[in-house]
Amino acid sequence: MDKKYFGTDGIRGRVGDHPITAEFMLKLGWAAGRVLASKGGKLVIIGKDTRISGYLFESALEAGLISAGIDIRLLGPMPTPAIAYLTRTLHASAGIVISASHNAFADNGIKFFSGEGTKLADEVELAIEDELDKPMVTVDSAKLGKAERVADAGGRYIEFCKSTIPLSMTLKGLKVVVDCANGATYHVAPSVFDELGAEVISIGAKPDGLNINRDCGSTRPEHLQKIVLEQQADVGIALDGDGDRVLMVDHQGVLVDGDELLFIIALSRQAHGALHGGVVGTLMSNLGLEHALQEHDIAFQRARVGDRYVLELLRQGGGQLGGESSGHIICLDRTTTGDGIVSALQVLAAMVETGKSLAELKSGMKKYPQHMINVPVGGAIDLDAAPTVQAAVKSAEQRLAGRGRVLLRPSGTEPVVRVMVEGEDEQTVREAADQLATVVAAAV
Repeated sequence: MDKKYFGTDGIRGRVGDHPITAEFMLKLGWAAGRVLASKGGKLVIIGKDTRISGYLFESALEAGLISAGIDIRLLGPMPTPAIAYLTRTLHASAGIVISASHNAFADNGIKFFSGEGTKLADEVELAIEDELDKPMVTVDSAKLGKAERVADAGGRYIEFCKSTIPLSMTLKGLKVVVDCANGATYHVAPSVFDELGAEVISIGAKPDGLNINRDCGSTRPEHLQKIVLEQQADVGIALDGDGDRVLMVDHQGVLVDGDELLFIIALSRQAHGALHGGVVGTLMSNLGLEHALQEHDIAFQRARVGDRYVLELLRQGGGQLGGESSGHIICLDRTTTGDGIVSALQVLAAMVETGKSLAELKSGMKKYPQHMINVPVGGAIDLDAAPTVQAAVKSAEQRLAGRGRVLLRPSGTEPVVRVMVEGEDEQTVREAADQLATVVAAAV
């Protein structure tokens, strides 16, 4: 069955536009509470990022869940992966994240975690949507839920992050610039690296409800690159608004993307005999990653874009490491979901163990030129049924002469079609992408 509200990454949209409204969130909390209660659930934790609308939706979800008889633990601003972790350790039936991740403050969204700290199963999401169509009925007053705040949530998560690298390891001697994107990691990420011994310079750590992801973080790392050079830092760490993505910057100010970070972690795991089941990327992963892993006899598979699909392939193949070029990296041997801080720590651990710089560690992977254009769309579009688009794709593929890739993909989080062309020659790649994007724009 097709889902009405849940996408590949929860429910997301512009604040004030259905379904990102207080009325819907009230009903969503009640519907989720009803489904969880029917399965014996008693407790749900709620966390959020720093965007101003988080207050509104936190209260609405809280009221809905309580009206269904569910107890609540409120975490306040916390990274998405922290909520997944705390859902497990607090033995909650589910965790709810109020966040629109890397989007601007005017958007918001809802993501659910199961009691195991993983994405909700499709059948649970469908059951919640089924309840949304029913009239809202409050449980008897004696059965209403209660709400409490978890005062030490940040400290718990900081200790967990530190535990994902060897106990004896120190980051002493490393100068690190951490960009928190004015988001959910602002009060935990600097402490993690500081407590492990690094000299930490934090930026993007003064959220005001409106500046999340604004000219900072993993979507806009230019300022971080500048600061790394000015401070002569060893490395820069760019997190996104909810802390599940990370990009890094080497000491030369060069951006290191998710594909390169995945390569570094994979080789580190292989050196320790701890890489199991190969590596999973996505349709957007650079060809250079695939070829570099092949050179080291590491199996590589491509999933559909989205961490949900990366996780599916990892579980099917018994793998533990996967991710996306955007910096959403999953280390299942450390945690249950993508975690920007944990991923950055794995890279820093590789630097410490090898004595090599980030630039040296990534040098074993040669990236192919890749150009992506986001073409705005007004609604759903069937690109396969557009003859002009298909003809343009075929033309682009002929220009690449079998030495590259063409990919058209409707985004699961934004109203755009992503046009991506990849190949050996940068000029050819850009020209092919520009021409294809023009045809797609005309067709939508």
